[in-house]
Amino acid sequence: MVQKTITMPVIALRGMTVLPKMMLHFDISRPKSAAAVEKAMVGDQKVCLLTQRDSEEDDPDIEGLHSIGTVAVIKQLVKMPGNVIRVMVEGLERAELLTLENEDPMLVGEIETVLGFDEMIDDVTRQAMMEIVRDKLSAYGKENQRIAKEVIPGLLMLIDLGELLDQIAVQLSWDYQVRQHVLESVMIEERYALVMKHLLTDIEVTKVKKELQSHVKERIDKNQKDYILREQLKVIREELGEDNPLTDADEYSKRLKALKADKDIKDKIQKEIERFKAMPGGSQEANVVRMYLETVLELPWKKISKDNNSISHAEDILNEDHYGLHKVKERIIEYLAVRTLTKKGSSPIICLVGPPGTGKTSIARSVAKALNKEYVRISLGGVRDEAEIRGHRKTYVGAMPGRIAEALRQAGVSNPLMLLDEIDKVSRDYKGDTSSALLEVLDGEQNVKFRDHYVEVPIDLSSVLFIATANTTTTIPGPLLDRMEVIEVTSYTENEKFHIAKNYLVRKQREKNGLTESQVDISDKALEKIIHNYTREAGVRNLERRIGSVYRKAARQFLENKKQIIKVTESSLETYLGKEKVTFEDVNEEDEVGIVRGLAWTSVGGSTLQIEVNVMPGKGNLSLTGQMGDVMKESARTALSYVRSVCPEYKVADNYFEKHDIHLHIPEGAVPKDGPSAGITMATAMLSVVINRKVKAKVAMTGEVTLRGRVLPIGGLKEKILAARMAHVETVLVPFKNKPDILELSEEITGNLTIIYVKHMPEVLAEAFVQE
Repeated sequence: MVQKTITMPVIALRGMTVLPKMMLHFDISRPKSAAAVEKAMVGDQKVCLLTQRDSEEDDPDIEGLHSIGTVAVIKQLVKMPGNVIRVMVEGLERAELLTLENEDPMLVGEIETVLGFDEMIDDVTRQAMMEIVRDKLSAYGKENQRIAKEVIPGLLMLIDLGELLDQIAVQLSWDYQVRQHVLESVMIEERYALVMKHLLTDIEVTKVKKELQSHVKERIDKNQKDYILREQLKVIREELGEDNPLTDADEYSKRLKALKADKDIKDKIQKEIERFKAMPGGSQEANVVRMYLETVLELPWKKISKDNNSISHAEDILNEDHYGLHKVKERIIEYLAVRTLTKKGSSPIICLVGPPGTGKTSIARSVAKALNKEYVRISLGGVRDEAEIRGHRKTYVGAMPGRIAEALRQAGVSNPLMLLDEIDKVSRDYKGDTSSALLEVLDGEQNVKFRDHYVEVPIDLSSVLFIATANTTTTIPGPLLDRMEVIEVTSYTENEKFHIAKNYLVRKQREKNGLTESQVDISDKALEKIIHNYTREAGVRNLERRIGSVYRKAARQFLENKKQIIKVTESSLETYLGKEKVTFEDVNEEDEVGIVRGLAWTSVGGSTLQIEVNVMPGKGNLSLTGQMGDVMKESARTALSYVRSVCPEYKVADNYFEKHDIHLHIPEGAVPKDGPSAGITMATAMLSVVINRKVKAKVAMTGEVTLRGRVLPIGGLKEKILAARMAHVETVLVPFKNKPDILELSEEITGNLTIIYVKHMPEVLAEAFVQE
């Protein structure tokens, strides 16, 4: 590489780069640049052209200029108005700026030029590079016809690789920054890699542009063709004297006129119709607006159905469809009476809470039937996305209204009965809190203007009769629960199940399986046995399945044996349902030490818990087994503390608990158990084994215990009393504060049971221990 150092005028260029063998004209307005041109014209007409790093800077120094530039010769100079000089230059060779002096009135630099290259590239490699560059130039020409005609032939004629690479950067109109990188690539291999990278990128960009332009052209051509065909069809129909069919927009306008809604709602819909008219028929946005218009025009804004206000009719329907459930029926009749007197449609939100299978959903259906209301059901189980309630913004892909708005559209009237099923099973995630979205729906002060994100205009929900169902209130957030009136649908007694089965389930399953009463007859004793020995549940869902199983087998038997009538009795029931599935644990025959029967509530009804305690030599440890929850474990420790505090009254040695271990176990260890209501039961069992006193086998108890031996109230008493009856318990101890709950129970449930109310543990122990 041969180099030489010279001093010459310097011109700083803004937003442009000059390469060797490149012809370029540009305007000069800065005094220093004009002085440099005049100095060059007096001498050999050569200047050094250097590109500024920042094109906005007016007076750059050596740090503000790229170090590699081009020595150029001024070919032409024209003075323009306003002290502007237009020059034409031709690049000669690369040069590196060594020093820069600000010699008033111009810039003068010491530069080092590159006169030639002596790189270690063999002829084969150089020829291969040349062939690759020419091939890519030909490929670029195929994608760009103008370049192929005007530029490519001249480039392909060049035989010097370095010159060819420079001229590609010049002729393809690359950005000045890319040209500067090419200029700074003095070594041929480096310049080859840089030019090939940008050339291949240009080829791919040109291909993509052509594909996009082709798609756009096809779409425009199709829209133009559709428009012309529609206009021609319109003219043909006019010539034939036929009426033009309504367009979609005309149809929407017609439906809007017939819509019963407020003026602001109609104005909003009219604006959307006008937008729809102005859109191309097949566009994506037109489809979005079309779906929106279909939704809002189908909503029953002010369309109201006439309700049946007859109290006697409602009472007859509820009694006809459901056995028992006196509280629920009474509350519905009260609502109807108040609405009839006030003439207002505002309605409370009723929440039916109870175990599965107790008829909560069917109650809502019967209420709708009694009031002559449209009935829609929204299942909320597992709903986590807030948009399920409020809807999606219609600008999103696949947007749709929320479940509330969709239910109104399905009902067709603005005052249906809307069942919010399983409201206790809604949850939250990163998409929002569903229960919070329901607050606006269920608040009578807010739901007058419920805003669905998709519909965008307020929807009046004040005329909707909401009924919610839940299995428990513990998982319903407090603010949401506060907006609802809770009515408990408790477990059925065996007598209630018998009447439900006889009056409703038998007829339903008989018809479902294609049989008549004259073909199959199930005796009352058989029904009672199915209830007692083949199902264990709070509701009647499994009972209905068992009755259905009987009828299915009876249907097969009827067809195979051609019998006139099949009688299902208590003794023949095993033929249809197999061995008995459920056995109830009766109370122990003998009074024992350390064994006490407790009462528990489960989601499928009540059950009894036989709590066993053993004491053995040890170091004062307490072992708890039987898969007990944290609350129950804390209750056991509380019971032990109470027992230790009263042991001196029973003359127990002071170091007794330091030398003995206590093990408390609740059978059915595979079943999780939790809650504080076994507190007095565990305390009684522990004290029994410590002082070696027997506990009455026919006594069961429930209640929370405190450290000082107070007995606190608990819940689920109806189910617990029913479980005690099933186990043939004679005496049940319940907290004194639960007396009102017991008084609400029917004689059918509490009959033959001695219920004793207790306030403190001494009262419990007096009733539980066998008197010596």
